[in-house]
Amino acid sequence: MIKHKRARGGAATLAVAVSVLGGTNLPGHAATTATTATATTTAATAATAKAATAQSSHTLDGARLRAIMHRLTTADGAPGALVATRDRRGRAALTSGVADVDSRAPVRGDSLFRIGSMTKPFVATVVLQLVGQRLVDLDAPVERYLPGVVRGHGNDGRVITVRMLLQHTSGLPDYLDHLSPQDILEDPLAHHDTRDLVNLALAHPPTFEKPGAQPGSEWHYSNTNYLLAGMLIEKVTGHSYGDEIERRIIEPLDLDDTSVPGDATSIPGPHPRGYARPGEDAPLIDITEFNPSVAGASGEMISSGDDLNRFLDALVRGELLRPAQLKAMMRTRPTGGDDGREYGLGLESRPLPCGGLYWGHGGDIFGYQTAGGATADGRQATVMANVDPGGTDAQDDDIEAAVRAGLCEARPAHSR
Repeated sequence: MIKHKRARGGAATLAVAVSVLGGTNLPGHAATTATTATATTTAATAATAKAATAQSSHTLDGARLRAIMHRLTTADGAPGALVATRDRRGRAALTSGVADVDSRAPVRGDSLFRIGSMTKPFVATVVLQLVGQRLVDLDAPVERYLPGVVRGHGNDGRVITVRMLLQHTSGLPDYLDHLSPQDILEDPLAHHDTRDLVNLALAHPPTFEKPGAQPGSEWHYSNTNYLLAGMLIEKVTGHSYGDEIERRIIEPLDLDDTSVPGDATSIPGPHPRGYARPGEDAPLIDITEFNPSVAGASGEMISSGDDLNRFLDALVRGELLRPAQLKAMMRTRPTGGDDGREYGLGLESRPLPCGGLYWGHGGDIFGYQTAGGATADGRQATVMANVDPGGTDAQDDDIEAAVRAGLCEARPAHSR
């Protein structure tokens, strides 16, 4: 939900808002903890040596990955972090730092957490399943399924296709650019109606940079696209997008830790507290509990490292989509960066330093930053840090580095 801090600037605004409000009315722990980022770093350093955990049939002992995880919870400033990996040999988890800055409890390897925009691959998968059932046409205008919804200020659902929504080439403004963070944090338990959030975005012109540009011509990440994708699922199926994710993905894959919470404000099961850091040296603020309807289909889901790895593996290996739809999902376009990142339909690809590429997504939402990826040969890695907004650029870099290291260190020795 919260947009990437360097590529897209929403998190900085949210951090300012947290600072302005000083945590007032936030549920869970006290409004602001007395623990500073420096004290948290000290606690994380002490916990690192004993917080590593291995699960199931093999251990995760790569020196590079351990170093990255240590750095995330020391120099980078995250209270805690987790990386879960999975391959043909089994699964493992490595943790660092603390789940709770008050109790100093370590991060558990089986933690649940909010996944932010890692919700988008789930939503895109359901839409593409509907395409495979011939209930949705990727190149049909959004107007066909949501008549009259996308109109105004130059936004026109009659010329924006379903494919453009899923690939972020619609040009639609991002509602998060126009949503007051103060409104969210002053009443964090409030319900947010999806149509209201969409209308907030559509009160502004498209985001094209080139004069005369049309939908489909430029790539601009917009959470509004996925709110509309969720609305489309409901219109076509008669069920909420969350119910369809449950029926089509969560239940078939036995993703017991994964849910679409709706208005539920708490995280079920073991989980680290989620924090925001309003300034470089400011005390952390506990924002674990809030109503995720403000993210909706763009980023409200909860999951775990193991569940996300199982989902990404099933997705890239063709267990959830027919070949034509998986091919469409993996038909990418550049995003404009210099890191080789390209975006398909709710799924992005990035190159690996050990060769080849991986498919996955990242996610930012109040309290948590995540990223995950999978390779076609059966390797997966998911990373979580429990601070957002207010994470550093170094945290962004090291979360992605941990995904890459987790995937490369899980690579079979004979293929190196």
